[in-house]
Amino acid sequence: MLDETKSDDINLRIARRVHALRSSQGLALQALAERSGVSRSMISAIERGQSSPTAVVLDKLAQGLGTTLAALFDVSPVSRQAPEPLARLAQQAVWRDPQTGYVRRQVSPAGFPSPMQIVEVHFPAGQQVRYDNAGVPRQVHQQVWVIEGRIEVTANGQAHVLKAGDCLAMSLDEPTHFHNRSRHPARYAVVISNPLFKPS
Repeated sequence: MLDETKSDDINLRIARRVHALRSSQGLALQALAERSGVSRSMISAIERGQSSPTAVVLDKLAQGLGTTLAALFDVSPVSRQAPEPLARLAQQAVWRDPQTGYVRRQVSPAGFPSPMQIVEVHFPAGQQVRYDNAGVPRQVHQQVWVIEGRIEVTANGQAHVLKAGDCLAMSLDEPTHFHNRSRHPARYAVVISNPLFKPS
């Protein structure tokens, strides 16, 4: 079950992440608004931690920043210590989409430099979410592995029904649609390449 304290914490960490990525690119609020299609006032509220944005809104912001949705969650709590390569279950950031109720766990160690990230998703029955992916770099890839239940994933214009054990590979340069048409929740893992990773 989602810990609401953790939910508040991850929203503040997302706020810092969005602000940091925008600042590093020298983007004014209005410039990011024009790039992402998210209003200037909404971006400002998100950066102040005063809004609980939906997954779709965060995805649009990620596109405007030239990165992925997963990258917005890949942020360590404020600390002077270097990121650890180990993420215990209790340390993994958990976030709930206020629109669909889907729960996302950032499994990978927060802030640790790696060419890949792992996310676990609990997807409620009957829910769906669409990602435009128009601003995602072409070299970003992901694989979706269903652990429990059944989901339908549409990628590159083709719908795939995935059952427990099935795995689908895709690139993120075209729209994707996740839909749980069943009466039961589904659980799946996503392994995604990290566009912000720079080998040392």
